[in-house]
Amino acid sequence: MDKANLELASAVVGANYATQAENALRSHQRLIRILLEHKKLPEQGWSEETIELFLHDLAAMDSNNFLDNVGLGEREARIASGLVSRMHFRLGHGVGRSGDIAAIQPKAAGSSLMARLAECMMLDLLQQTGMTRAKSCIILPLATGMSIVMTLLTLRLSKPQAKYIVWSRIDQKTCLKAIVTAGYTPLIVEQRLNGDQLETDMAAMQRVLKETPNESIACVITTTSCFAPRAADDVVSVSLLCKEHGIPHVINNAYGVQIGKCMHEVNEAMRVGRVDAVVQSTDKNFLVPVGGAVIASQDKDFVTLISKTYPGRASGSPVLDLFITMLSLGSKGYKALVKERKENFAYLTTQLKEFAASVGERVLSTPGNKISLAVSLEKVQELLKPMKQDVSFFGSMLFSRRVSGTRVVSTTTEKTVAGISFKGYGAHHDAFPVPYMTAAAAVGMKKEEVDQFVRRLDATFSKLKRLSSKATSQGGQEKPSQKVGAAQNEEAADGAVSAEMTETKE
Repeated sequence: MDKANLELASAVVGANYATQAENALRSHQRLIRILLEHKKLPEQGWSEETIELFLHDLAAMDSNNFLDNVGLGEREARIASGLVSRMHFRLGHGVGRSGDIAAIQPKAAGSSLMARLAECMMLDLLQQTGMTRAKSCIILPLATGMSIVMTLLTLRLSKPQAKYIVWSRIDQKTCLKAIVTAGYTPLIVEQRLNGDQLETDMAAMQRVLKETPNESIACVITTTSCFAPRAADDVVSVSLLCKEHGIPHVINNAYGVQIGKCMHEVNEAMRVGRVDAVVQSTDKNFLVPVGGAVIASQDKDFVTLISKTYPGRASGSPVLDLFITMLSLGSKGYKALVKERKENFAYLTTQLKEFAASVGERVLSTPGNKISLAVSLEKVQELLKPMKQDVSFFGSMLFSRRVSGTRVVSTTTEKTVAGISFKGYGAHHDAFPVPYMTAAAAVGMKKEEVDQFVRRLDATFSKLKRLSSKATSQGGQEKPSQKVGAAQNEEAADGAVSAEMTETKE
């Protein structure tokens, strides 16, 4: 309600009440004005009322919400379902134009403003969490893998003859499939085993870059956040190599924004070496639904080129989700989540070490990984032998007890991904010495979840001991059908998901 309408309202409800209402409205508008003026993430999160007020104003700026609009185009943001319309706050035009995902839409000033402000706030957030050298970013309505594909396709414009991408091995399908989808052949640099920890083999990386013609290499891809016992890649040393050889460097920082060490290393790599793009997931870092990624760079022109390479308009939903979440949290709210995550990681480490010691296992030493832990399963493997099961069965037992996100790795799995065969797939190494399970302390996790996890882990181990003892005494695994009641249901559930759990989680 503008000033003129408030003056008219005072004649209806009285000047005192109208003035009070005007002051309340001004408190909302002041926050919006500061955001538009500074284009920075608010320090303090906004109330839902302020966010909704702003979103309704933005929607009113799009042509599909004009009171007297007549739409004659093939795309007029007409939405059949009122529920869908309200779910998207009547922002139906998406983001970008057919030639540039970052372009302003003539029919959607409100949606375009929302997208630009989201990118400004995201850049500010990346800088505040440690990536101070990032100068530009773009939010794509694509998850991490396809956003890596877009980055690689953009690099192709400057090196059209390149055939290879040098890739530091990580046993997670997305990045490898992104390389192949973009039309490249990966040159795989295996991890180096140092004690329990898998690390970047810099000697092997140097050898590959020396032996392969520069013009045939599109880029090097490294990874920060990952499952233990793999450590984050040595992105600083790799960036120096890339600078020396004049080869682009892309960092897969999928869930690294929440990890202070990862952000520091990425920023240092930008400072001393070459980093062309850093890709991070929106859902893994910012607690929004799956479907978006942020590509950041020191090079504004490269980010602009990515936006021009993207074909067609794009969904505005992932951008809207991020826009609302950033305004809700503010920088203080997000930093509090990051601090809580760090504390939970330390707590999870302590609790898992106590559990592991009590059952004859150990937490593997992986100081280069600040989000994921690995617990040996050598004792578990022995207990499973009389049952004629591999360690994946232990993972199925946990999953049937509503423990999600853990990975159980046998280290002997052979798997073909994107036409490439791997030994020991899931372990990031051909011959990792022990089977293990992983657990991560990610942003949004609560301390109470750690406690519940360790209790269920302990109960599952105890159940496994009983099953193993019974199988030993009977000379083999007892069939689930021989059980009755709750025991039958529980063991049947373990067996039902066992096959599924042998697949490496993404």
